[in-house]
Amino acid sequence: MTWRIDVKHTTGYRYTGQVVASFNEARLTPQSTAEQVTIGARVEVDPPARLYRYWDYWGTLVHAFDLHVPHVELEVTASSTVETGTAPAVGDAGPMAWSDLDRPGVVDCFYEYLVPSRAVVADDELRAVAADLRAAESPAAAVHDVMEWVEGQLVYEQGRTTVSTSALEAWRTGRGVCQDFVHLSLALLRSMGIPARYVSGYLHPDPDAEAGAVVLGQSHAWAEAWLGEWGAFDPTNGAPVAHRHVLVGRGRDYHDVAPLKGIYTGAPAATPTVTVELAREA
Repeated sequence: MTWRIDVKHTTGYRYTGQVVASFNEARLTPQSTAEQVTIGARVEVDPPARLYRYWDYWGTLVHAFDLHVPHVELEVTASSTVETGTAPAVGDAGPMAWSDLDRPGVVDCFYEYLVPSRAVVADDELRAVAADLRAAESPAAAVHDVMEWVEGQLVYEQGRTTVSTSALEAWRTGRGVCQDFVHLSLALLRSMGIPARYVSGYLHPDPDAEAGAVVLGQSHAWAEAWLGEWGAFDPTNGAPVAHRHVLVGRGRDYHDVAPLKGIYTGAPAATPTVTVELAREA
């Protein structure tokens, strides 16, 4: 099954005084892959700014811009139309043994997805959990067990964690949102020697959506594990990654794919206002 989805992601900042200058990076444009085609996309900034596009180290399209006029508000709007499909699932590449993952070539090639990162950290207790889960008969079975274990450890609850919360902190809190489910899954998989990476994007919330109906959504995150090829899974929902998912970026954790980040000189900003509108075209 395929869907055609319109996405409109708007982020607004209102400062307590004038901002003199800022430099910003937006990672808001969906990728075109074997399973997904971005038909059209644009990023607009108010106050107006010249946008520079480049692909970052992890393969995500970045729109960078700087502002050198005093302003008290900033709004960034990304609009896109994407045709989606079903991503390869973990294990689709065929059977892989634990010994296959231990080969030096695999470790060297995927080193950055095997070591801790800013948000994907573990302590001795969490590494012990990973060791127990590694007793599964195959890496593919272990990925499934990780997803079930994480689902049993975290309760989805907004407001208990932030984008700066690490996997270990989320586990100890027992509450979190999608990025926490993903970070905890990645911490376990990397601890057991399975290359794993973070995926950012969107999830249409209505599996029975009618064409043309606009619904409010939000940014979403899921994971990919490498077992001969990259396979996707959604630990927050315990479901495959399919036509309702829109892929934007990949990286080691949230910090590599943050939708909008930057630095500025001037008055402090209030909490940004973010709205995501999704509409199924067909």
